[in-house]
Amino acid sequence: MRKERLFTPGPVEIPPRVLKVLGEPIIHHRTPEFKEVFLYTRELFKRLLDSPSENFVYFASSGTGAMEAAVVNFFSPGDEVVVINAGKFGERWVQIASAYGLKVVELRYEWGKTYDPQQLEETLKKRPGVKGVLFQISETSTATYHDHRTIGKLCRERDCLAVADAITALGVYDLRPEEEGIDVLIGGSQKALMLPPGLSTLWFSEKAASRLGRNLPKYYFDVAKEVKKQREGTTAYTPAVSLILGLRESLEMLLEEGMPKVERRHRLLSEATRAAVSALGLKVFSESPSISVTAVYSEEAEELRKKLLELGIRTAGGQDHLKGKLFRISHMGYLDLLDHLAAIGALEAALAELKNDVTLFGKGVSAFQRVAFGR
Repeated sequence: MRKERLFTPGPVEIPPRVLKVLGEPIIHHRTPEFKEVFLYTRELFKRLLDSPSENFVYFASSGTGAMEAAVVNFFSPGDEVVVINAGKFGERWVQIASAYGLKVVELRYEWGKTYDPQQLEETLKKRPGVKGVLFQISETSTATYHDHRTIGKLCRERDCLAVADAITALGVYDLRPEEEGIDVLIGGSQKALMLPPGLSTLWFSEKAASRLGRNLPKYYFDVAKEVKKQREGTTAYTPAVSLILGLRESLEMLLEEGMPKVERRHRLLSEATRAAVSALGLKVFSESPSISVTAVYSEEAEELRKKLLELGIRTAGGQDHLKGKLFRISHMGYLDLLDHLAAIGALEAALAELKNDVTLFGKGVSAFQRVAFGR
């Protein structure tokens, strides 16, 4: 018997109570039954962000769809935007903004590094016409955290929107966009919301709401049209019905635990994992590690991933120039301390076999346990 455990940063392991709902018979989306569930999930989502605002929508799309919706709804052709580009998904912001005729000012950083707050502030001072800063809170490709509060503060002081890809941050960090100065916050279902792929979320501030109706082309991703419908408990087009039903369960689970505790849990899992990785002589890749996922640098990354998979631990690899040199261990989804302890034990075994070094046994596990259980 072989059991596979999913440690990829999306899709993630789905909790049994969510799977149960996903397996129930489908209901029609133009019924009072669905309307009731839909409006209830909206109330739960407001509690997740500690915000009474009704300014948010769900789209039947991947997170990239919501990223595109942010660009086409809140900006105009020729608008100048700053993009923090320090990974695969920072590059995606550049590509989307450029595709719609925005003037992109890139702040490029080496993958694994975070942005320079002073450089960002100086850029905004020199370019007072900048309409937005587009960035990732958790850059999934490099497992790097970008301090969103500083960006929010800098944008709050200007006529500039802080547009945050929170696809691997929503449901991990205790995000409070209204307090933190975030104007557009994007999420995706297959990450810490503990659902299959196919549902994205987009929350926006009153400041961003004043920008709705910009003259970029849109049809499906029309936020003004969708938010009007969704506040009434319906959608402009066919929603992802099963995922909305599952979202009700996953949001309830997160809120039952409480977002401060959810963030502490992810922080503990990530800190213990990084301690274990270092104890095994491997390198934690990011200089500003995300608590959603840990990236590990190794010239033997692919061999390690193959051996981990043989032991039932599925991880993600590196992207672009880091392919074959990075593997990523997610902390999102239905995973706990013991799941992670199993993954570290498997990593020890894989590394020991690869290096023919049995002295590695126990080093990672004990380092993990000291952080995870020694408090």
